[in-house]
Order: sequence, then C-alpha cells, then structure tokens
Amino acid sequence: MKNNNNIASLNSKILDCKKCKRLVIFRNKIATNKRKQYILENYWGKPVPGFGDIKAELMIVGLAPAAHGGNRTGRVFTGDKSSEFLFNCLYKANISSNNKSEHKNDGLILKNTYLTLALKCVPPEDKPLKIELYNCFEFFKQEFLFLSNITTILALGKIAFDACIDFYKKEFEIKKSNFIFSHGSTYFLPDRKILIACYHPSPRNVNTGKIDEKKMLLLLDKVKLLLKNNNSYNIF
Repeated sequence: MKNNNNIASLNSKILDCKKCKRLVIFRNKIATNKRKQYILENYWGKPVPGFGDIKAELMIVGLAPAAHGGNRTGRVFTGDKSSEFLFNCLYKANISSNNKSEHKNDGLILKNTYLTLALKCVPPEDKPLKIELYNCFEFFKQEFLFLSNITTILALGKIAFDACIDFYKKEFEIKKSNFIFSHGSTYFLPDRKILIACYHPSPRNVNTGKIDEKKMLLLLDKVKLLLKNNNSYNIF
C-alpha cells in the first residue's frame, strides 16, 4: 500500500509540473490545434505519468509522449500507431492483458511491468533539450525509488536508451561510450539493474522492417527469461 500511495503522490506531482516553459507551451498548442481525425476529442495536454504494476520487475521506458498519442489520451503509448505494434507484441508475450492500448479507461493491465517515459511532456519535433531531460530526471529517479522491485529496463529506441544512460551518469560514475545502442544489446548498470536496448516501435521502423513482430517477440522472450532466471547475465 505504501508504494501505491508513493506512486500516486508522485504522479500527482508530475501532472502539476510546469517547469519547462517550452514544453508547456508546445503541449498546450497541440491540445488546441488538434489533428483533424481527433477534432471532437478533448486532448489531455499535460505531462503523462507512467502506469502499470507497482511491484513490477520490468520497466519499459520510452522517450516522451506522442503528440497525438499520449498527449491526447493521457497515457503513455496509448492511441497511436506505435502503441498498436507494441501492445500487440506485449499481449502475445503475455505481458499485457489487451492487444490494444486505446484510452485510459480501456481496462488494460500490465503484468510484472511498469511503462514510463524519460520525459513526461511531448517535445517539439520529438527532440527534448538536455535541460528538459535533466528537469524530468528527478521524477525518473523517484520512480526507481518507489518501484523497488525493478531489476530490468527495456529502452524503446536509441534516444530513450541514451536518456537512461544520461540519467545513470548523473547518479554514478560511468562512461557513456561504454554503452552502445543496438537492438538487443544488454548491459549491467552500476546498481545491478540490466538495461536492454530495443528498436523503437515507430511506424517508420515497422514499415521498413527494422523491427517486426518476430524480432520484438524474440527480444521479449529473452527479457522474460532473464527475469525468470533472476537476472542471470549468462543467458545472453
């Protein structure tokens, strides 16, 4: 119950955050100038907190909310093309209760997994400033503190992977050059968590075949095996 209260309190702080003026202006602009297909919807237009199992061992990290996904629906990887691919795979891997993530009240449940973002607000052109990431790292740090069972981090995309490394650089003495992004690359972090890189499930990556269902499910199977074997690095 304690962790539940901590996460609820943290998410309330995230929702109230207005620290990065550029991001506040941009998220509000998108919520006002809606995409035509969503013109009758009320956009979320606020920071997007994480969600999932508060006792989770696996944390899946994206970079930031999609302009017309999370920034519209209020939930990370919800209501956009990336979420369609991701949750179809998570469902087939028995990590998600649903094969779609469409809106906040769709009843979706994540199993042994917490899904969050390095940056809680949508940035212009999907390119956050370093100071904006650093501002948000305090929330990221508290998520790790309250989600005390996390042993494994799956980073979706190079920018999210780099953001995780930048976060750890602030907390520990590590060299970023020692962490090279490639799909499936796996690293021990200084706090003994394991970081795994994954191509981002973007429409571009899916359409070009950079990532497909088979590649994603193989990686998710490795992640689940890693968790089952109590983070034994030998399986890689």
